[in-house]
Amino acid sequence: MFVSYRWLEQYINLEGIDPNELAEKITRTGIEVEGVETLNKGIKGVVVGHVLECEQHPNADKLNKCLVDVGEGEPVQIICGAPNVAKGQKVAVAKVGAVLPGNFKIKKAKLRGEASHGMICSLQELGIEGKLVPKEYQEGIFVFADDAEIGRDALELLNLDDHVLELGLTPNRADCLNMLGVAYEVGAILDNEVKYPSVELQESSEKAEDYIRVNVEAKEDNPLYIARIIKNVKIGPSPLWMQTRLMAAGIRPHNNVVDITNYVLLEYGQPLHAFDYDRIGSKEILVRHAVEGEKITTLDDQERTLKGDHLVITNGETPIALAGVMGGADSEVKDDTINVLLESAYFAGLSIRKCSKDHGLRSEASARYEKGIDPNRVRAASERAAALIAQYAGGEVVSGVVEENTLDAEPKRVDVTLAKINGVLGTELTVDEVTSIFKRLRFEAIADGEQISVTVPTRRGDITISEDLIEEVARLYGYDHIPTTLPVGESTPGQLTSYQEKRRRVRRYLEGAGMLQAITYALTSEEKAEQFALEVSKHVCLAMPMSEERSTLRLSLIPHLLEVVKHNIARQLDSVALYETSSVFLSKENQDLPTEREHLAGAVSGLWHMHMWQGEKKVVDFFTVKGILEGLFDGLGLAARIEFQASKHDGMHPGRTATISLDGKEIGIIGQVHPHTAKRYDVRETYVFELDLQTLLSVDVEDVVYETIPRFPSITRDIALVVDKGISAGKLEQEIRATGGKLLKDVKVFDLYEGEHVEEGKKSIAFSLRYLDPERTLTDEEVTSTHEKVLEALHTKFDASLRS
Repeated sequence: MFVSYRWLEQYINLEGIDPNELAEKITRTGIEVEGVETLNKGIKGVVVGHVLECEQHPNADKLNKCLVDVGEGEPVQIICGAPNVAKGQKVAVAKVGAVLPGNFKIKKAKLRGEASHGMICSLQELGIEGKLVPKEYQEGIFVFADDAEIGRDALELLNLDDHVLELGLTPNRADCLNMLGVAYEVGAILDNEVKYPSVELQESSEKAEDYIRVNVEAKEDNPLYIARIIKNVKIGPSPLWMQTRLMAAGIRPHNNVVDITNYVLLEYGQPLHAFDYDRIGSKEILVRHAVEGEKITTLDDQERTLKGDHLVITNGETPIALAGVMGGADSEVKDDTINVLLESAYFAGLSIRKCSKDHGLRSEASARYEKGIDPNRVRAASERAAALIAQYAGGEVVSGVVEENTLDAEPKRVDVTLAKINGVLGTELTVDEVTSIFKRLRFEAIADGEQISVTVPTRRGDITISEDLIEEVARLYGYDHIPTTLPVGESTPGQLTSYQEKRRRVRRYLEGAGMLQAITYALTSEEKAEQFALEVSKHVCLAMPMSEERSTLRLSLIPHLLEVVKHNIARQLDSVALYETSSVFLSKENQDLPTEREHLAGAVSGLWHMHMWQGEKKVVDFFTVKGILEGLFDGLGLAARIEFQASKHDGMHPGRTATISLDGKEIGIIGQVHPHTAKRYDVRETYVFELDLQTLLSVDVEDVVYETIPRFPSITRDIALVVDKGISAGKLEQEIRATGGKLLKDVKVFDLYEGEHVEEGKKSIAFSLRYLDPERTLTDEEVTSTHEKVLEALHTKFDASLRS
């Protein structure tokens, strides 16, 4: 909301308070003033001049030689290139020595051989935005009315000595979307009375009901509609003071009737619309919901197709306006308009917001209806506008109005106690101090002991409960005056939850291992949504997706990580190691909303190690990625509970893929992306993993117990077992650990051999077993006894034999 300081002075006494001081006071009471703009951008020396003579420049086709009276005795010659300059005009003249915006100084000059002693100015050259300049002056100079005094300060006439405050209003403060509302706010801050504009409405003997009848079918969305008839108007420019106020508020002037409706909109906060009565096409106004597919051409010359929940103003049959949003082109006020139908109505905000959003139309009117207007200003605004049209457009106001009214416009009563006010604010205010604040707000407040009953005027629709009243007391009392106190009692220091702490450890470990974190979209295409998914789930699709590639909530993180790998490889980053912790979305039958679960995924491609000096290179393989995860599980204290089992998975290499289980429950996959899948994603050999992080980090883990360094030596025995190719090293290791008992401290695989000297269909896997008793030195016999039990168990369960 742009608030003209000079305009505001019409309603409230601001003597002794400059615009910046006022802005500070308003900000301190809860409404942020985002800026104070001085309209005079360093301008001086601009006066009203009278063009006495105007003829074409003898040496230039597009220049005019003008003789201008600037109120200083002898007229001066000025060369002007504006296409609309003409003899007899009153214009803004920057005299020699004047300064225009940008510190542009006017000097004597010669243009094509002719002297020029000044400059005839357009509004843009005086610092007014082009989009606010009336259309007839956009391509030329501005022309004052004939009664403008020659030699008078043009800045004063154009209101360029004003200051504009930009209020950053929150949606609940719709009461300040108009000058009177701002005046009430400032009046409460300064404890000054608000002066309403005087309205002297003279009506003719004719009656409005003889010209129009009003019928409202959609009473819930339009509980009040007032129509007024004004005859014999003369369309022309509005008075300059009104135009400058509109421009200061960010609205371009059009003509006297339209400008008056906009002026009253800004003054009262009540949107109005003026129809050309003779172009309506009937003597009836019918307010109804649109017929599905019905069309209307609005003032911006756009044909719009309507929906059944859009509210329209019709002539009984055809829509002539989108209610509360924009008028129709067929019934707008034009230069030849003679009779005007003035609409003032109360429309429900939800209906207006829906229509405005559907058509992408946001107007000054719709912005106010959406947030809520004062129901008790609907009639007053109509009277004010009618009086101004009669005064400045020469109209005859027909007696009375035609209306439909089912609106409840009674003010609300809200009760609050002094104890609650002081308890919430931490103050020690008295009843008199609180009631005086309400009186400054122009609220009626009656105190009964500590109980205070407040009648809230309808202009303050944001106040409905006692807490709203407490907020009003706080901001008018002054937030700076509210005492500061420290919390009393025990406090709990902030800390991460166990889950958050573990997740942070996961991220730090992976980054320490050489991986970089990626953050990708939660939305993917329907085709990619189920690729690599750990769990079968139905798709969750958006009703209005931004694109087909971002239409479905993902079930796996891997597809997007592969896209990131592709993105990096395309930019000559051949070695990529990425991880991501984020959500997937699982949905079951008869489930309204999907379940959101956090997963951990990684993708590694290219070289894992490269030492140029030593000439060493290590290409990423399955065991590189498996080793990263084993280190992660060990850091989380879960290594002994994790099992890798060879498996097959869609999109993965059938011989280089494993399922990861925790306590026997599958929680993830690891392996190489299938070459066909890698080709579709345009990536090289890439290894990926994905884990259900939520399950992984939610399981209970035994506390870490530190052991002293053993004082007694350990004994190591190596065995090379010949087993069937289908038996995994992991299963052998599990059996070794289970049989080895408490003396067996560590088992490691150090060799795998297939080929010559090994039977067809067999393989040789070598393990290193370390035995230790921290309390004593083990004997060779004890170790041998335990070792033989291990070998026997392996032979019995897996038909394993020692390689000779």
